[in-house]
Amino acid sequence: MKLTTKSLGAHLKKGLGPLYTLYGAETLLALEAADTLRAAARASGCAEREVFTAEPGADWAKVGAAASNLSLFASRRLLEVHVPTGKPGVEGGAALEALCKRLADDTVVLVMLPELDWRSQKAGWFHALEAAGVAVEAKPVTRVELPAWLADRMAAQGQTAGVETLEWLADRVEGNLLAARQEVEKLALLLPAGEVSLAALREAVTDVSRFEPEALIEAVHAGDANRVGRAVDSLRAEAEPLPLLLWVVAEEIRLMMQLAAGERPRRFLDPDRQRRVAHSARRHERGALGRHLLRAHRIDRMIKGVETGDPWEAILELSLALAGHPALRSAA
Repeated sequence: MKLTTKSLGAHLKKGLGPLYTLYGAETLLALEAADTLRAAARASGCAEREVFTAEPGADWAKVGAAASNLSLFASRRLLEVHVPTGKPGVEGGAALEALCKRLADDTVVLVMLPELDWRSQKAGWFHALEAAGVAVEAKPVTRVELPAWLADRMAAQGQTAGVETLEWLADRVEGNLLAARQEVEKLALLLPAGEVSLAALREAVTDVSRFEPEALIEAVHAGDANRVGRAVDSLRAEAEPLPLLLWVVAEEIRLMMQLAAGERPRRFLDPDRQRRVAHSARRHERGALGRHLLRAHRIDRMIKGVETGDPWEAILELSLALAGHPALRSAA
């Protein structure tokens, strides 16, 4: 069974299963989901907690031994298996598959993984974990989803806000979900329950937005010129390596070209992401994406000092053009 962190609470109300695999890109949601599972385990009688961390050179035989040992002090216990790299290797994969075949009645198992690439998600050990228990994915909260996420958090502490207020707050915390949670919690301390006005929010909230290259790509596909400008400004202020940023943008152009030509993507894509990229590619006339790729090559020459020009300004201009707003460079 597959779940998201958002649906985990409703699932646990029906009862606690024997095995949970927690993975995903959003660290905050993964940590909160792990805390939720630990609380449910304690409520079900798991008074013992044993943790195995798969560090380099770890003895995976200990996992099998821990799963086979009877609980010493309680009727039930929680066994956590942490795989920080997301790659257990041959020995670890075999150990996890064996663990799935002999789940003990007195033990709840929690396997914690980071974000997994498509190869790891197709591995035999991961399929075994999915088949034997519940796989919970901590998906990133996109900019489109962020206002609703903030509204849910505020509602939990007795506060509400209008659409404009939530959008303003989302702009200030985008790309930094931990800071978003902290800002919402701060509102509970500074403002009373009930509706939070935009004026009150402006006084209480710090601008803690942080952008990764992926946030720029998301803004490009959304066709949002303002977000594109904020993302590039933020990446420049944070001294994002220019070669890496340009590689991300150029790879996205190549992907758009493949989908525009009706070709199968050369890498695995989530279906929703593939639809967004394909829709974005249709904004451009035939041949335009090829010209944008040539612009990326010229920016590479700027970065290397072979060609004159400001590469940051050029990346902003290219990103706006990809977003469908080539004339908004100065405004952004």
